[in-house]
Amino acid sequence: MPEELPPLGKRERARAAYQGLTPNLRGALWMLASAIAFTAMTSMIKLLGSNYDAALQTFYRSAAGLVVLLPMILRDVKGAFRTTRLGILLFRSGAGTVAMILSFYAFQVLPLAEANALSFTRTLWLVPLAFFVLRESLGVWRIGAALVGFAGVCVMLAPGFTNGGHGFGLGQFAALGSAALFAMTITGMKVMTRDHSPFVLLVYAAVLGVAFSIPPALFVWAWPTPVDFVLLCVMGVLGIVTQGCYIKGMQIGDAAAMAPIDYTRLVFTAFVGFVVFAEVPTWTTLLGAAIVVVSTLVITWREQRAGKLERDMKERELDLPAN
Repeated sequence: MPEELPPLGKRERARAAYQGLTPNLRGALWMLASAIAFTAMTSMIKLLGSNYDAALQTFYRSAAGLVVLLPMILRDVKGAFRTTRLGILLFRSGAGTVAMILSFYAFQVLPLAEANALSFTRTLWLVPLAFFVLRESLGVWRIGAALVGFAGVCVMLAPGFTNGGHGFGLGQFAALGSAALFAMTITGMKVMTRDHSPFVLLVYAAVLGVAFSIPPALFVWAWPTPVDFVLLCVMGVLGIVTQGCYIKGMQIGDAAAMAPIDYTRLVFTAFVGFVVFAEVPTWTTLLGAAIVVVSTLVITWREQRAGKLERDMKERELDLPAN
C-alpha cells in the first residue's frame, strides 16, 4: 500500500487555499489588506496629530520606508541609484514630500471620511496631466467623468448647499493640493518607467523623501516620548505595508476589478471616524464621495479598456504575415 502523506498544517492549508483562488480574488485580498493598513495609518496620524506636526510625521513615515529598503539597497548600491534623469527624480520626490505633508495635515484636521474621499481626486487630476505631460488623447468619456468628479467635490465643499456644508478651508485645500501633487508624481512615474526599474524609483523616493522632509521637520521638531516614538515608527511601517499590498494586489489582479475594492477605504475610515473620533459624515460628504468614486471608476474602466484594445491591435500586427 502507498505510504500515507502526513496531514497538512494550518499554514500549508491556508497557502493551498490561497493558491486555489482566482487571480482577482487573491488580488482582492491584498487590496483589502492595503485598505485596512491605510485606515490604521490615518487613524494614528489623527491620534498623534495634536502633538506632532504633519511635517514631522512625514519625516518618520519617510525614514521608516528607507529603513525597510536599506537591506535591498546595500545588496547593489550602484544599481539602486543608476539613473539618467536626476532632475525629474528630484522634482518627483519634492512634489511627493509636499503632497505627503499636505495629506497628513488634511487627515489631522478633517473628518477621516472627508479627507479620504478628497484624496481619491488624484485620479481626476491625472486626466489633464495625461494630456499636457504625456500627450495622451482625451476622449469624451474621460473628460466627462473628470468634470462630473470635480462636481462631486463641489457638492462636498459647497458651504451653502445644505446646513451640513462647511466650505473650503485649509484642510480641504491641503487635501486637494495633495491629490494634485500625487497625480504629478504618478505622471512622473509613468515617464520614468520607460527606462527605469520600479525599484530604482522606489529607492530615490525613499532617500530623497527623507532628505526633503528633514528641513520642514526641524522647524516643528518635538522629541517624542518612548511610546509615541514607537507609534510614529509603526505609522511609518503601516505606510509601507499599505503601498506594498496595493502594488501586489494590482500586480496579481485585473486593474479594473481591483479599483473598486480600493474604495473600501471610505467605508473603513468612516467607521473608524464614527467609533473612535465620534465623526458623523454629512449627507453632502457621502453624496459627493459617491460621485467622485463613480467618476474615477469610469476613468479607470475606460483606460483599462483602451489599454486592452491597444494591446490587441499590437498582437494582431505581430501576427500579420510579412509582405
